[in-house]
Amino acid sequence: MTLTEVMAELASLEDPKIRAVNERYGDDHGVNLTKLRALAKRIKTRHEFAGQLWATGDSAARLLALLICRPRSFSQDELDAMLRDARVPKVQDWLVNYVVKKSPHVEALRVSWFDDPDPVIASAGWALTADRVVKKPEGLDLAGLLDLIEAQMADAPERLQWAMNACLAQIGIEHPEYRARALEIGERLEVLKDYPTSPGCTSPFAPVWITEMVRRQAEQA
Repeated sequence: MTLTEVMAELASLEDPKIRAVNERYGDDHGVNLTKLRALAKRIKTRHEFAGQLWATGDSAARLLALLICRPRSFSQDELDAMLRDARVPKVQDWLVNYVVKKSPHVEALRVSWFDDPDPVIASAGWALTADRVVKKPEGLDLAGLLDLIEAQMADAPERLQWAMNACLAQIGIEHPEYRARALEIGERLEVLKDYPTSPGCTSPFAPVWITEMVRRQAEQA
C-alpha cells in the first residue's frame, strides 16, 4: 500500500462520534482502534513506511506508524524528538508503551525525561519509572521516589500527576516494605480520590488501587 492509499483508508475510517469522544481527552482523531490495528496487520512491519506516516503529522497515521515500525531501529535522539513532537496523549502513550519500552535506549531515555521541565516529557519518564518499579527495581531509589511524589504530585499538571500516581501505586503493590508509606501518602494527598470509575474497574486512587491489587495477589498465591 502506498502512503496515498493508506491516508485515504484512514480518512474513510474516520467516525465523527469517535472523534467527539476522543477530543474530550485531548486526542484529535476519529478512527476506531480495532480497525486501525487490523490495517496495521495487513501492512505488516515496514519501518521506513512508518517514518513516512509519522511525517504526515496526522494522529491516526502516527498511531498506525507506531504499530508497523521496528522499535529497536530508532536512535535515542529520534525517539526523543518523536516524543517532543507528539503532543496528542494517545500518540504519546503508544510511543512510550509500544516503542520506547522495546528500545535499547529505554533506560537512557527514562533518565533524561524524568526531570524534564516540560511536564508532558517528564510524565513519560515517570511512566517508564513505574514500569521499572515492577519489572526491574534494582538500583532504583524507591524511598527517594516516594519523597518526590509526596512533595510534588498534588500540584503536578494532569498528565504528570497521573504518571506519578501510577508510580506510587506500583511501589505500594510490588514492594511490601514501602506499602504502608505509599498508602499513607495516597490517603493524605487524595489525588484522584473522586475520579469516576466504571463498574467492575479499579479506582486510580492509589490506596484503593494498591489494596485491590494486593488482595488479588494474595488470592492467586
